[in-house]
Amino acid sequence: MTSPEAIYERVLLTNDDGIDAPGMQVLEHIARSIAREVWVVAPLGDQSGTSNSISLHRPLRLSCLGERRMAVDGTPGDCVAMGLGYLLTHPLPDLILSGVNRGANLGNETVFSGTVGAAMTGLLFRVPSIALSQAFLDRSAVPWHIAKQHGAEVIRKISTMGWQKDTCLNVNFPISLRDAPLEVKVTHQGRGTLCEVRVVSKKDPGGQEYHWLQLHREAEADQEGTEASELDAGYVTVTPLCFDRTQNAALQQASDSALHTRKDSVAGSV
Repeated sequence: MTSPEAIYERVLLTNDDGIDAPGMQVLEHIARSIAREVWVVAPLGDQSGTSNSISLHRPLRLSCLGERRMAVDGTPGDCVAMGLGYLLTHPLPDLILSGVNRGANLGNETVFSGTVGAAMTGLLFRVPSIALSQAFLDRSAVPWHIAKQHGAEVIRKISTMGWQKDTCLNVNFPISLRDAPLEVKVTHQGRGTLCEVRVVSKKDPGGQEYHWLQLHREAEADQEGTEASELDAGYVTVTPLCFDRTQNAALQQASDSALHTRKDSVAGSV
């Protein structure tokens, strides 16, 4: 049932934890408070860490699991592509919501996140997109109630901001909120806690070696005003993201170096 206070006509939901993940149930609850028509197109299984990858060398299969509820045997990016390029083409949805991810997506981690990757894929279709993640301390006791109770309010707040079509929003819910009222902080990305990808090697019963990749995080204080520091302070954070990964300081340094080289060359030829 949709809310009479819906602010969107049609919304597409996806995630990277899989269509049956608890975060998807939270996201559906949020979406039905803000949209008249809710579609779910999500991965059949866990696709964490797949970023915005899409499957170019194998076919994709859709499974209908209920009214406006579809599973794709692919990545979050595949789900958005199937949703916008096949299922919901006329008209396209007004908004894409990706999540709610189990665990915060901060700093460097957003590069690997399938939750953020799905929202970024929505930019290719010029559909406004929001990634949502819930921070936790204990994986077995994720405080889903924070996102569930406040998700619709947060989306209503940020929907009035307006944002460029080449930008998606990365929203993180804290482990516990500051004292009321709810505050939403617009932040820049920062470093986050991800610092290393480790390889764990073992042997199977047949003596063949196999390997697991593990993300290693260290809880270090981030710069003031970053999503990590504000999240730790109990705020809901909203960070605008885009495809442009240009390192502007390095670009400026290279440009200055090239300019000096040209000047020296001209001076030497006089």
